[in-house]
Amino acid sequence: MRALRVAAAVEALSLALLLVNLATVHTEVITSLGGPVHGTAYLATLAATWLVPAGAGARWRAAVPGVGGLLALRHLSRTG
Repeated sequence: MRALRVAAAVEALSLALLLVNLATVHTEVITSLGGPVHGTAYLATLAATWLVPAGAGARWRAAVPGVGGLLALRHLSRTG
């Protein structure tokens, strides 16, 4: 669960950073570094969700780009 929490946070924060960069200065360095970080965090979120036992309902939630990890964590915390 800890790996899922970290991956979900990095996924959401990196997406927010990319969107703020796109809306403001559009610095190429931020885009070229933030894109792979976001993609890796997205894949780590998917992998961590698949490793959680009894996480069947959370698996499809994790597939939502950007906030899927947070949705999966919310579902897992409610179901116990």
